[in-house]
Amino acid sequence: MTNLKKITLDARELEHPKPLELAMKALRELNEENYFYMLHRKNPIPLIDLASEQNYQVVNREDENGDWHILICKATHIDLSEFVVPDPTKE
Repeated sequence: MTNLKKITLDARELEHPKPLELAMKALRELNEENYFYMLHRKNPIPLIDLASEQNYQVVNREDENGDWHILICKATHIDLSEFVVPDPTKE
């Protein structure tokens, strides 16, 4: 596992459009040595689309509680799935 710095945002209690605004701010701070980790109550499709359009690597997964874990990074050599909480459907 690579030693990347995590930029975290727990957006589960935030109201629209705050999660997207804060996430976009975090994306501007990304470089090859960090990644963005967002916890959200829903799958933030606009954020995922924007990040993908800018060639960021994106992993999103829903956990057993219905919370979404979204990981975004610039580094293409990183396997972001290593940083995701275990997928309960894969047990």
